[in-house]
Order: sequence, then C-alpha cells, then structure tokens
Amino acid sequence: MNNIVLAQINTIAGDIEQNASKILECIKKAQSQNADLIIFPELVLMGYPFGDIFIRHKSIITKQIDALNKLIAETKNITALIGFAEPTEDAEKKPFYNSIAVVQNGKIINIVRKKLLPNYSEFNEYRYFEPSEDDSEIFELNSEKFGIIICEDSFNDKSFFKDECIYNKDPIEELMLKKPDTIINCSCSPSRCGKEYIKNTLFSSIAKKYKVNYIYVNKSGYADNLCFDGTSRIYDKNGKLILRAKTFEEDFILCRNYKGTINKIPIGMEKPIDIDNFKNDYLNDLDRTYKSIVYGIKEYFEKNGFNKAVLGLSGGLDSSVCAVLLTDALGKENIWGISMPSKITSDDSKNDAKILAENLGINFIEVPIANEIDITKKLLDSSFYQIKAEKYEKSTTIENLQARLRATILWSISNEHKKMLPIATSDKSEAYIGYATINGDMSGGFAPIADVTKTKLFALADFLNKNRKDKNVIPKSVLEKPPGAELKINKKTGKTVCAEEENMPYEFLDEIIWFVENKGYGFEKLIQHKFLYEKGHHISLEQKQEWINKFFKKSKFAVYKWHIIPPSVITDVKSINTVEYRQPIISNIS
Repeated sequence: MNNIVLAQINTIAGDIEQNASKILECIKKAQSQNADLIIFPELVLMGYPFGDIFIRHKSIITKQIDALNKLIAETKNITALIGFAEPTEDAEKKPFYNSIAVVQNGKIINIVRKKLLPNYSEFNEYRYFEPSEDDSEIFELNSEKFGIIICEDSFNDKSFFKDECIYNKDPIEELMLKKPDTIINCSCSPSRCGKEYIKNTLFSSIAKKYKVNYIYVNKSGYADNLCFDGTSRIYDKNGKLILRAKTFEEDFILCRNYKGTINKIPIGMEKPIDIDNFKNDYLNDLDRTYKSIVYGIKEYFEKNGFNKAVLGLSGGLDSSVCAVLLTDALGKENIWGISMPSKITSDDSKNDAKILAENLGINFIEVPIANEIDITKKLLDSSFYQIKAEKYEKSTTIENLQARLRATILWSISNEHKKMLPIATSDKSEAYIGYATINGDMSGGFAPIADVTKTKLFALADFLNKNRKDKNVIPKSVLEKPPGAELKINKKTGKTVCAEEENMPYEFLDEIIWFVENKGYGFEKLIQHKFLYEKGHHISLEQKQEWINKFFKKSKFAVYKWHIIPPSVITDVKSINTVEYRQPIISNIS
C-alpha cells in the first residue's frame, strides 16, 4: 500500500510565489518521510477564491504555469496532485479549466479537469471555467488504482441527494466504471452550518456503496467572508472514518496503510441541522460558529497586515460577544474597548462595559460624547433651517448622530495607531431589517457577527461563558437586559427604547429570517405558519400580520445596507452577505 500525505494548506489568491513555496515545503517534507503520494487541495497554486484577478491580471497565469513547472522538477521519487487554473487556449470556450496536475518524477503524467462547476451561493465557477468532458481521471501507483475528482464532482450522487441533484450526470458513477481502488477528492469547501454532517455522510456512503477508499483533501484558511475548515479525511472501503485532519488550521498528515489519527472537530459539528424546522437553541452549531469566527478574524487581520482591534463597548450583547471573539483571536493586549456614553446611556450599561473589559483583561477607556452631540446639533440646526426640503415627521437624526460620532472616534483611534482596525458590531437580525446605522455601528474594517442572528448570539454568549477557560466573562446583566442601542428615550416610560419595542420580538424575527432564507416563505406562508414564539406567547392574528408586514417593509429598504456590510464570516446555512446572495437594491419582495 502507498504512504499518502494529505497537505491541508492555506493559500492566498494570486500570491503564486507564496503558494508555490508552501507546496514545495510540503513536497520536501513528504519526500523526507518516504511518502509515495502527496495530495493538495483544489486550485492550490492559484489560491481560492480568486474573483476576477486572473481575468484582469493575465500575467498571474504565466507566473502560475512557471511555478508549476518548477514544482514538477522537484517531484523526484514522489507523486504529487497539484491544483491549478489550466488555460483552455480555445476562443470558443471559457478561458480556463479547473485542473489537477498529476506529477511524478519530474513529469506530468496526467491532467484531470473538473466536470461539475457550481454557480450558486458563493460559487461563480462557470464564469471562468470550462466543464470537462474528458475521462482521464485514473492513474496507478504501486499497483493501486486511483481515481481523481474535484470537489463538486462528488456532490451529485442520485441515491444520496435523490430529487435534489442539480446536474444531469454523476462523475463518481462514471468514474467507478473504471474500477479504481481509491477515490481522491481535491476540494475547496467553505464551512457552513450543517455542512459537515452532509459531507461526512455523503463521503462515507460513497465509499461503502462502491467499496473504495475515499480520500478528501480540503483547503484551510479565510478569504473574503468564507472560512475553509480543512478537516480533510479518509474513509475505508466500508465507509468507516479512519483519519481526520485538524479543523480551522493547516495540517500535514501522513497515512500509512490506511491507518491514521482522527482529530477532534468542534462540538456538534458532525450532527445534522434540521432544515425543515426552526430551532432556537443552536446547540449543534455554537462551537463551530465560535471557532470559525475566531479563525476568520485571525486570518483576516494577519493576511491584511493588522494585529490590533478597537471597538465600541456599549454594555450590550453585540459588542460584548464581539469583544470576546476578538480577544480570543488576537490576544487581550491587542484589543481596545471604548465606552462612549451619551446623556441617555444608563449607568448599568456603562458599568457592564467596564466589567466586561476587566473580565477579559483588554484595554479600556471612556470617551463621553454628550457635549459633542450638543455642539454638532447646534451646527446642524443652522443647515437644517437653510435647506428648504420636506422633513420627516419622526427624525432619526440625533439617534444616527450618536452612532456616527462613535464610529468617527473609533476610526480616528485606529488612524492614530499602526495595524489597528475598527470593528463593526451589528448582527444579522439588525442587518435584515436595517436596524443599524450606516457609518455608525455598521461601520468598521471587519464585522465579526454580521451573519449571526440575535437569538443565536444569546445562545453563543451563554456558550462562551460556560466553555471558555475564563468562564462568565460576559456579565449576567448583559444577557438579561432587553437589547437596544440606547439612542432615544420613550417619552411614556422615561426609559431608553429597546429594539423589540420598535420592531418585534427577536425570537419571532429570527424565525421569519430562517423560513425566508431556507424555505422561501412569503407573507401568506408565514401567516399560515405556527411560530415557536406562538407556543409560549399569545398573539392575535392582527399582531402577527403587523410584524410580518413590518419585516418585509423594513427589509425592502434595508437591502442597500446589505451591500455595504464590512468583511465578515459567513456561518449560517444561508446568508445576505453579497458574496453569497445578490438581491438588487431596487427590488420589492413580500
């Protein structure tokens, strides 16, 4: 049997020199350990995702081919599978194939090209790549017959997906006509809620169904809102998992005689997510969500030359969770929490912000903004008087002014310090209905929780308090208070207006979001649907209609805000992040 290395490496789009250097380092290491075969992820040499860079910067392709040729020369006494973008050299075809070069003893012995090109969600492969019609997926090594497929080529098994198959052919089924002993899947597959369960059960079932070993090698790293978890693995001919690489980090793992280490994965990551029913406990996805966001923060900061973060600490849930995630990603000495109270900020909120900072051990200062708001309001009043335009009956000017002044302070602090980035702390529920301020709490260089709904944030905060080494860092009072931005006073109660007063209960809102995203429900379907919230709360049909109407009205006018959400980490099953979901700003959905 062959000694096989799974090289789960982290690459950068277009950085051919660095990617090639990592590949060569792994090849040398594999050679020193007498490996027969080393397998790299899909498009490892180009880096993934790559957007349009090799369309505009054509020299990258030349650099890539030159780098591939140099790597080929280094493959003495070893076979390497190297993913690259292969020019088609045919004006009637797309410019490239998504290809794997099978390299052995200084020569390319085979080239395998991807057949199924995903063109949904975050994937845009058919924009650049030509689907392969070749049948050259087989190579032999030491009497073992290997068949190569590339990522999506494994995701159209009719017996597994049944009526959900989206392609008219199954490359695995075609490949098995050639009777390989082992299938190799070179992949770039981002982490998503529930995806690990699908991959694990699919790959295991393929191995068991066809009585073949199944090797899956996936990229690790973060790139433009996508976290690649790695978690490469091998199944034996009975579909049993016999080896699994690390999750959310690079790994180099050698398998001898199809025996190896099974590394742990985040708690609950291997369990199914019920895509037919909304659940508000999120238990099976909290550890993965935490680890993917922390990994995404680390990666984004490091790859873009930052190492410090500054964020506003309001004493609320969103900023508290963001502070914990940033601390765990970058270290407490690199985080600055800024409390920026106005006249209406409660003492409780100021205390909660300070206590959180002390619990985490991060840097903390208070910058009051009450006087600055008054000064700016006087300045603006003059211009409002001079501009003869129709005014809103209920102006949000002062509310937004507070949020924007706070963002200005954060940006100014970051401008004064090297390698420091301000953080946007808005969550997914707020973004969906536009309950966030452009150039205010939406403003920042990174948005850690932009794809996490409010109810999931509460569950995540509880998870962090129970499972981190430093337990209960988020004050209990933060988890018990009604969420709100403390931007205005309710004249009837004399207290600050909470978010649910202006919108609807978050449990109800987040269930609407879930059914809109995952089931495509519109107004009529939602009215007929029995919400979890209704099981514990009596609401009239009129109230239900009002909330659902409010959701569609607010989300219609929030779409333009979705387009300016800072870089984030997609963690949910579905997202409004524009990397995945592209709704026209001028549109009308109900």
